[in-house]
Amino acid sequence: MKLIFSKNDFKYEIEGVMKLFIPATLFDIEYADAGFSFADIQGDYAFVRRADQNDRVLVYALCRLAGKTAHKRAFLQGNTRDLENECELALCKCLYKCLSRLTGKIPEWGVITGVRPVKQVNRLLSMGMTDDGIRAYMKERYLCSDKKTDIALMTAHTQKPLLDSLDERSFGLYISVPFCPTRCSYCSFVSQSVGSVRHLIPEYVRLLCEEIETTAALCEKIGIYPDSVYFGGGTPTTLSASQLSAVMDRIARCFDLSRVREYTVEAGRPDTITEEKLLAVKSGGATRVSINPQSLSDDVLKAIGRKHTVRQFLESYDLARKVGFECINTDIIAGLPADTEHGFENTVNTLIDKKAENITVHTLSIKRAARLNREGTGSALKNPAGAMVAYATDRLLASGYRPYYLYRQKNMLENQENIGWALSGKESLYNIYIMEEVQTIIALGAGGSTKLVDKKGGRLERVFNYKYPGEYITGFEEMIRRKGRIGDFYAKK
Repeated sequence: MKLIFSKNDFKYEIEGVMKLFIPATLFDIEYADAGFSFADIQGDYAFVRRADQNDRVLVYALCRLAGKTAHKRAFLQGNTRDLENECELALCKCLYKCLSRLTGKIPEWGVITGVRPVKQVNRLLSMGMTDDGIRAYMKERYLCSDKKTDIALMTAHTQKPLLDSLDERSFGLYISVPFCPTRCSYCSFVSQSVGSVRHLIPEYVRLLCEEIETTAALCEKIGIYPDSVYFGGGTPTTLSASQLSAVMDRIARCFDLSRVREYTVEAGRPDTITEEKLLAVKSGGATRVSINPQSLSDDVLKAIGRKHTVRQFLESYDLARKVGFECINTDIIAGLPADTEHGFENTVNTLIDKKAENITVHTLSIKRAARLNREGTGSALKNPAGAMVAYATDRLLASGYRPYYLYRQKNMLENQENIGWALSGKESLYNIYIMEEVQTIIALGAGGSTKLVDKKGGRLERVFNYKYPGEYITGFEEMIRRKGRIGDFYAKK
């Protein structure tokens, strides 16, 4: 399908709106020049135009799909230089209305294609706007449904006391362990199957401990402290119990953990979990673990390339309770290949019956780097993800869970979202703070992305580690040098 731009280059947002209606598609991009003629266009297209007219701007969308056409236009008053963002938004809304008319689809988030819709709601609440006022604003400005605004509002209200408790001298400490036993078909994370890189793990752990020590000394000099610790990846429990202990012991020795309110280790894959590892994690200071089934259907697990069974998940979950963990997160995904509405409902109901404190409901996103995308997406795109998400929302609300963080990704099935649900008092601070971009996150290990946040000054900077374990090892000295930018950032506050 052709996507034709005239007098504008709002490519990023326009493509985002197109994918709400026509997902997992590469568009043929063209720019209309002086000789452009609609008569020359064959097949389906979307044409988007901006025209400056003295003291106003015209934006216009014309779409043809399966032989049918639709068009929409809008006028904006004012200085064209000051209207750049408003022109982009108006053009997106015109395109949305055209494609909605042609496809019959009404994406519930409207033209919101960004990752953090709750951030917008938090901003409106901070301005003193009422819930009803926010619903009206989100519908008028972004074409967002009341249903999705209500979820964002519930999330924002859950977050408020936790956002208010944040100390600006605190940070979240992220530890990356980018190894997995196998790679899931939907995954695009910087992680590698352990079979091919197992020989790198001892040196990786040694250097990670060195990075912990160097960074802790820098943080102490600056005068900042961790109030959360989060082991992610990858699958941290791919490491042995002794390797986990070595990393966690180094953290405890080097950082002041006296004000840490939450310590999470992702033990995501049940096929990596043993009692010895869970005991090591618990004794190392962790208060929260993630044990992620993604689905409680063995057929679905096989289809997505996970080598564990439903029984292994249930055994691992019970083992974590036996070891003494009082906060367990479980991730599931709506819209997985081979899943059904009934199967997904069984997954949700089982986790509620198990009284998991956190249940994170993701929607399948067809990512470019994922094996699922390379192998074709036809069957995945027909999966009723929207009905699955709706069931999970209703069932979790009825069972006493509340949304505490929410984010969106590109190419999500049926334009849905990812939501972290929690029982009262069990919300993950780290997940809230990183998603709302209100706290510095200092990331260690391969693929780590440090995010430096100065709320008062309105600054946000990033410091990247090397992506892959091999690069991390060979480029370690250069990467440590980059960490000096953390001190430079805080010197300017």
